[in-house]
Amino acid sequence: MTRKTLTEIYQLLFDHFGAQHWWPGETPFEIITGAILTQNTNWANVEKAITNLKSAGHLSPKQLYHLDLSQLAELIRPAGYYNIKAKRLKNFINWLFENHDGELKNLYCIDTDQLRAELLAVKGIGRETADSILLYALGRPVFVVDAYTARITLRHSLIEPDAHYEQLRELFESNLPQDTQLFNEYHALLVRLGKEFCRPKAKCACCPLEKLPHTLDIEYF
Repeated sequence: MTRKTLTEIYQLLFDHFGAQHWWPGETPFEIITGAILTQNTNWANVEKAITNLKSAGHLSPKQLYHLDLSQLAELIRPAGYYNIKAKRLKNFINWLFENHDGELKNLYCIDTDQLRAELLAVKGIGRETADSILLYALGRPVFVVDAYTARITLRHSLIEPDAHYEQLRELFESNLPQDTQLFNEYHALLVRLGKEFCRPKAKCACCPLEKLPHTLDIEYF
């Protein structure tokens, strides 16, 4: 039943919104940079920070590895929390150089579970960021979970109120084909739904999932 419901939700969202063309970025490293910078800010601000890095010629692992932390912080200032995010980005870069010769290509031969564990060990990279890197930058079939995912699945009785991140990830990964493009599109569609309709104060009228059984009795995200 869960598998059928998740499939139906995906189809309804895709029919309503169409393809979302995620994640914006010209290279895997740009996508990784965006995934780290987008924590606690909107994408428009991240784009400004990435544009600064590009204009300064620093949007590459090698350039950022040799860039002074204070200079990096100033370049990514539009993304907010720029001192913290500069350290997080540097932590990722240092991990890449210390463990994988500073080459993203060296990550492609590593088992997904091992690579996820390594990313989660990098200070400042949490589960959502790690999974975004795996899915969007490295093409691994890992489902990204966020507050939108939690809110929507709870309201459609697919999870319990106390479900944690890994349970949510397992919900999707165990009930859907292990398909990178499907996971990519599904997550993007859930974000779109969460922003436009399934907000903390729900806007159910005209929602593409309005006809499916749901409840608004539980406050969540």
